[in-house]
Amino acid sequence: MPQTHPVTVTDPTAPSPAPPAELSLEERLTLIDAAMTVKLDEAAIAYEVNTAHLATTPLDLADVVTGPVDTAPALPKLYPTPVAALLQRAHHRLLTGGWCKDALVDEDGARCMLGAIRIEARGDRGLEASAAAVLLDAIRRTFGDDVPSVPSFNDAHGTSRTPLRMVDQAAGLADARGL
Repeated sequence: MPQTHPVTVTDPTAPSPAPPAELSLEERLTLIDAAMTVKLDEAAIAYEVNTAHLATTPLDLADVVTGPVDTAPALPKLYPTPVAALLQRAHHRLLTGGWCKDALVDEDGARCMLGAIRIEARGDRGLEASAAAVLLDAIRRTFGDDVPSVPSFNDAHGTSRTPLRMVDQAAGLADARGL
């Protein structure tokens, strides 16, 4: 018996369908979002099916979660002379502990140039005074004799860049002088 196919008859008097309207950007993005969500859901199900037979061992978080790594720069080999070594330690202290102005030590523990020298001198006032004198000399060599003191130079800067550079240069100067 021959197969018959249904025939669709359109009414010639019926109005033709309206042409599709142009979609706005928001409507197109919504349609694309819906299509992508369906594809991602299908991919997630396929992944679950394809990996269900794999044996897994529970992950120990101690193998993954570790404490913070110390990324502070290492203190380089110290100068052999005491004043130069003190200035080098003060420079390192400013690099790792932070620099501040208008105080020897701020509420976060950052120090000014003189505050770093004082903590690194560990109570030796003579060594502290010698280091401050060399630092002031290094500052005046670069910025002129009108700089009245180390604290005034420190507080005149908005960032740590120049004060740290001067402490580092003072360490080299002290070493060159054998101090």
